[in-house]
Amino acid sequence: MTTTPNLTELKLHQVSRKLEIHFDSGETFELSCEYLRVYSQSADVTGHAPGQEVLQVGKQDVSIEDITPVGNYAVKLHFSDGHDSGIYTWKRLYDLGKNQQDYWVDYLRRLMRAGHQHPELDKLKQENR
Repeated sequence: MTTTPNLTELKLHQVSRKLEIHFDSGETFELSCEYLRVYSQSADVTGHAPGQEVLQVGKQDVSIEDITPVGNYAVKLHFSDGHDSGIYTWKRLYDLGKNQQDYWVDYLRRLMRAGHQHPELDKLKQENR
């Protein structure tokens, strides 16, 4: 059984709208505010049951306005669009960091299939040629 590394540091970079996350394994991830927002585990995003997920659209300019600790295991991120109901455990943040590329491509593909635009979709289409 593998254990999730412990979070050692969080740094919010307001200008680049990225959250820098450090773990005691030595791994560091930079996750965009948009990425964190669209992968929130709140019911607003995930729905209340499988198959009820809500695709998050138009979150490119969202930023994190505040970070609130939740015990010794998580944080609540307060986003500029008013969303603040998602809890990000250390395990969840680690998973989002480790799988960032795959999750991000999956999100862009879901946007494309739903007929939405995103600045990074053209880049993805070029890579798949």
